[in-house]
Amino acid sequence: MINKKTRTFFMIPYLLWIFLFVILPILLILWYSLTDSSHHFTLDNFALFFRNGTFLRMMLNSFWYAFVITLITLLISYPAAYFLTKTKNQQFWLLLIILPTWINLLLKAYAFIGILGSSGLINKFLHLFGLGPVNILFTDFAFIFVATYIEIPFMILPIYNAIREVNPAIIQASEDLGANKWQTFKYVLWPLSRPGVESGVQAIFIPSLSLFMLTRLIGGNRVITLGTAIEEYFMTTMNWNMGATIGVVLIVLMVIVMLITGKKPNRKKVQL
Repeated sequence: MINKKTRTFFMIPYLLWIFLFVILPILLILWYSLTDSSHHFTLDNFALFFRNGTFLRMMLNSFWYAFVITLITLLISYPAAYFLTKTKNQQFWLLLIILPTWINLLLKAYAFIGILGSSGLINKFLHLFGLGPVNILFTDFAFIFVATYIEIPFMILPIYNAIREVNPAIIQASEDLGANKWQTFKYVLWPLSRPGVESGVQAIFIPSLSLFMLTRLIGGNRVITLGTAIEEYFMTTMNWNMGATIGVVLIVLMVIVMLITGKKPNRKKVQL
């Protein structure tokens, strides 16, 4: 067996990695948010954020887009994951689901620009029926559609694993006791697969709060979120203090979402 000293030795690289690339960057962002351009301590950045209606609208926009993307992804992914557990060659279908995640996000974004653009494939198809061109790119619909497509695999996989772990005998027992399909889903399958749903919601909602590449390339200037604001302050206006302040607020929002979705509800007895 590995003794305590050996175990501690092997933990050193991991702890060093966590400190250098997780804890230290967060502390650096926090320091920038609590100082001004002269490196003097101040709370003016946070006061400006919560007083300025523009920042509050960005925060609401971030929550709204993240909510819509997560909801649509869940509505598509849960049935897909369920039917995937019933099919043959499940590993093959899982591979097809995972394959798009191997492609660089920037490449997928540019691919959708070519598909949704005014001279893209969709408008060329609509032109055959005399309906084109239609302005699809740089709209809320385009942004939500592309974001949903890109993030669907991260919702399907945890739900699929959760449903697979449900003992088929439990489902059979529910049906034998007289429950219909909806009752079986509501009182048996959904509660047992809920941990997978919670993991999928975290995997989708939290990154969706900070999207900025898709908001720029697909949504254009119509889609403004906290992620685009952070990019603007760090890369354009070079106001790192305000950019760090928005980043701290975003981190706090992510932590709150994780606490809410990770909270274990009280188990209730199944009533059929």
